[in-house]
Amino acid sequence: MSEQPLDELFLIWLYSQVADPDDQDSSRTYWKLLRQLYTTEFFWLIPNDDNRIEDAKQLRREFLDAQGVDRVDRNWMELGCSVLELMVGLSRRLSFEADGEPHYWFWQLVINLDLERYTDSRRFTSDRIDNILDRVIWRTYDRNGHGGFFPLKRRCKDQRNVELWYQLSAYVLELN
Repeated sequence: MSEQPLDELFLIWLYSQVADPDDQDSSRTYWKLLRQLYTTEFFWLIPNDDNRIEDAKQLRREFLDAQGVDRVDRNWMELGCSVLELMVGLSRRLSFEADGEPHYWFWQLVINLDLERYTDSRRFTSDRIDNILDRVIWRTYDRNGHGGFFPLKRRCKDQRNVELWYQLSAYVLELN
């Protein structure tokens, strides 16, 4: 395994799940954005959203297996779930539920959050992204899910009070 810190290697691995980490074109890379997603912890407020935390732990186990790491500090496995881990996990669930590749669904989530313009070639302050992430984490998006991961077109139950799994399911149903 590389001499880089485990967190940095994990970020690179997560990035590779959704984009090409070797791409050098800053108009197509998102290292700054994904690093911010990685350093922002997701807090669950709605019952059963803690299941998405388990998805993050599964990603960590998969990463460790891919790296050939047998032993890791237990505290690292018990760290809170980052927004990036949450999104990679959700994109995998979307891939299973709605077909398509996880990287496609990851970028659809980025678009749904209105984050796609934050490429590495663009100057921006992290405050703008923090505001978007706060809106998602603290569920201050619109009742129909606009401003969150899963915006819906049809009249629906207030999505701010619905667990992410059911938001994902309603979103997939609307796509069909």
